Amino acid sequence: MSIVSHSGPNANARYMPGLGDAIRHSLVIILAGGRGSRLKQLTDAVAKPAIPFAGKFRIIDFPLSNCVNSGLRRIGVVTQYEMHTLIQHVQAGWGFLRAEFNEFIQIWPAQQTKLGATWYQGTADAVFQNIELINQHKPRYVIILGGDHVYKQDYSRLLDDHIRQEADLSISCIAVTPKEATEFGVMEVEADGRIVRFLEKPENPPTMPDNPDKCLASMGIYIFNAELLSELLVRDAADAASSHDFGKDLIPFMVPRFRVYAHEFAKSCIGPPGTEPYWRDVGTVDAYWEASMDLVSVTPDLDLYDHDWPIWTFQPQRPSAKFVFDSDNRRGMAVDSLISGGCIVSGSLVRRSLLYTDCRVNSYCTIESSVLLPGCDIGRESKLRKVIVGQGCRIPPGTVVGFDPKEDGKRFYRTQSGVILITPDDARKLNEEKGNPVFKPG
Repeated sequence: MSIVSHSGPNANARYMPGLGDAIRHSLVIILAGGRGSRLKQLTDAVAKPAIPFAGKFRIIDFPLSNCVNSGLRRIGVVTQYEMHTLIQHVQAGWGFLRAEFNEFIQIWPAQQTKLGATWYQGTADAVFQNIELINQHKPRYVIILGGDHVYKQDYSRLLDDHIRQEADLSISCIAVTPKEATEFGVMEVEADGRIVRFLEKPENPPTMPDNPDKCLASMGIYIFNAELLSELLVRDAADAASSHDFGKDLIPFMVPRFRVYAHEFAKSCIGPPGTEPYWRDVGTVDAYWEASMDLVSVTPDLDLYDHDWPIWTFQPQRPSAKFVFDSDNRRGMAVDSLISGGCIVSGSLVRRSLLYTDCRVNSYCTIESSVLLPGCDIGRESKLRKVIVGQGCRIPPGTVVGFDPKEDGKRFYRTQSGVILITPDDARKLNEEKGNPVFKPG
């Protein structure tokens, strides 16, 4: 198949009436179908984008909020793995756009079509199998995002850069160390930002010309000119040798043939002036715990208190967090912590921890440097340190975790850095061991 080049200094001239017009003619595709297997049992029943984060949010709330805050209001969320929780969340919390204004956030689940009868084979294939849906909306630009990263970015600035550069494809990128770069797509760029080489997860990644200690890594955020994207996806789908992935196949094909530009994240990130751009892949148990611990610090790297760039979500209507008992040996209190609605801390100490909605910590407990996911109930006289407790877990009284690495490693999943994951199945076994499958709060 022959693809006509859309490059050249006047290639986008007809698309320059203004950024507002470009935004209205853009369609966002959020790829939210991944499992995130490195999160272990945390993603046994939910896709990674649906994992709770920062107390009351889910990971997908961050790219969705970025879209709405950027003025982008035509969004398709592509799902596949364990999609039920994700679909429920998006439908409950993101159904406020007006269809009569051609605004929408739609769930596009994987399905058998004439274009494909298999699960998505790669990121490009996931978009290709939805190409008819995309073309129905007649977009001028297609913005492709991952649904599983935590960051704040004004995509309108990225789109503006794409138009000014007269690009066929723009890739949002971030500076990382050479060691980190082996897990990313890495680019070499000219002085004006044009990409001359793109390498997917290279063993020896090229460094930035002006900073030999850093590499320019793809964030998996792309803006394509829609007509060209459609042609490229059809071509790639017909290539039996392709893995049908943007980073491995489409982008390397495009770099020598089209105008492909890098957009530095620092130009469009949202955060306090003078701070490092915040972008996290919370794709491992350690990374998830570390990002959670940052949130309980005095000045977190991620600013959730910014009224000008709010993170939107669905949340159940729960009462405010409650702290009860105030005697010397039984005081309910939390220090350097985030405590969500519906939580009760009853005569216990919570220190440098994050409690999600409807958690209960019963009396005489100490919870340190831990994350309790929604609906956890911690029995009396328990001590938890550096632990992630899975959603709905009922921890029996007297449980001690996080103080004996050898014993913890026998009973639970424990990372090399010492973070311990307690799953609902682990909690059930703990209760069976104690002969106490049900315990009374207090």
